[in-house]
Amino acid sequence: MRAAVIVVGDLGRSPRMQHHARALASGVDVDFIGHAGAKLAESLTENPRIAVHPLTESRLRFRVGRPTLVFSILAAVDALVNSVRLGAALLAIPRPDLLLVQNPPAIPTLPVAWMIARLRRARFVIDWHNLGYSILALRLGRRHVVVRLARWVEMVSARLADGHLSVSQGLSRFLTERFRIRGVQPLYDWPLSTLAPPNAVERDRIRQELFASLVVRESQATGFIVCPAGWTANEDFDLVIEAVQQLEEHVRGWEAGDSSRRFPDLVILVTGDGLRRVEFERRFAGLSARRAQLRTRWLDRKDYPRIVGSADVGLCLHRSSSGLDIPMKVADLFAAGLPVCALDYGACLAERVRHGVNGLLFSNGRQLAELLFELFQAFPRESPLLDRLRKGIRRSAHPTWEEAWATEARQVLLTGDVA
Repeated sequence: MRAAVIVVGDLGRSPRMQHHARALASGVDVDFIGHAGAKLAESLTENPRIAVHPLTESRLRFRVGRPTLVFSILAAVDALVNSVRLGAALLAIPRPDLLLVQNPPAIPTLPVAWMIARLRRARFVIDWHNLGYSILALRLGRRHVVVRLARWVEMVSARLADGHLSVSQGLSRFLTERFRIRGVQPLYDWPLSTLAPPNAVERDRIRQELFASLVVRESQATGFIVCPAGWTANEDFDLVIEAVQQLEEHVRGWEAGDSSRRFPDLVILVTGDGLRRVEFERRFAGLSARRAQLRTRWLDRKDYPRIVGSADVGLCLHRSSSGLDIPMKVADLFAAGLPVCALDYGACLAERVRHGVNGLLFSNGRQLAELLFELFQAFPRESPLLDRLRKGIRRSAHPTWEEAWATEARQVLLTGDVA
């Protein structure tokens, strides 16, 4: 048997699809197709059962501020070019029995993959990370004719698929009720079995090295908050800037009321890379903050789990375009044993982040500042809220990705007759 795993995006920044490719390769040959970008792990590139096929990435640039008409024309041209490139790649590989497609982007991925699947008599399965049209609506508005057309294409393509996986129960319900698709199997993002928090000695060493490289103040009472990010339009970095300003004001008043009081220094590290990073680095640098220090850093595959695991709290600034997805960074933070402060965007997030049990939810910068003050007010001498949340994470038994994939995804991907 042979499977094609398709990402019209950066393969190196598509961890869920990487996990699918590894899991499938335990029993079948895999063609992993998508844009070259961030370096792939050796477990993919050196696996004899996985062949990586890079797609040429479009050179069109969708800069912020372009007129809507120009944006729509560029998007149409981009979809046409990607359609040809994706179709050619899928016709060039050996005939697959399964095409597993990441969505979004829905256009051109879903229509092209469906056509090739039928032409080559392969099963066509969609892994739903979000709704493609909802992301387009961030730029054009939900009632724009292009958005409505994109929704129709996404819905029709979905109904033609042979199987479906989704990242949340809420997204599964939406697809069932609104798109009228049957048999959508939820598959949460769970951590790999290789992810685990470091021990106390290793944790202190990692933090000392990191703080020195970031050139931040360090004392015996330094709280460390890590915020994994992709620097996309779905993440609200204005909110963390507002929170730092509100926290600084609150701390000044609190310390002024009693000379013996001193709030600990906080280091907030935003990881990852993306188009918006340079803009916000300038704004971070312009903050006049005494206690909270904002920094950015790209972390490679080896450093990411070590540094995330050495933090005290995880921060998620994801603002869902649909309200139905759950960012994978939440699974990574829980795997590292970190309570998560997450921007609340609806019921789907609550499927994983339970307020007051394993994390805290906030809706604006003022609320985030209040949560950070409560978490770190007496840190590290006393941290009752942190301790309670950490216990909540430890009590929440969860499977690894490998275990969940075997019980929830295998039957969708590797069973059923080929059309």
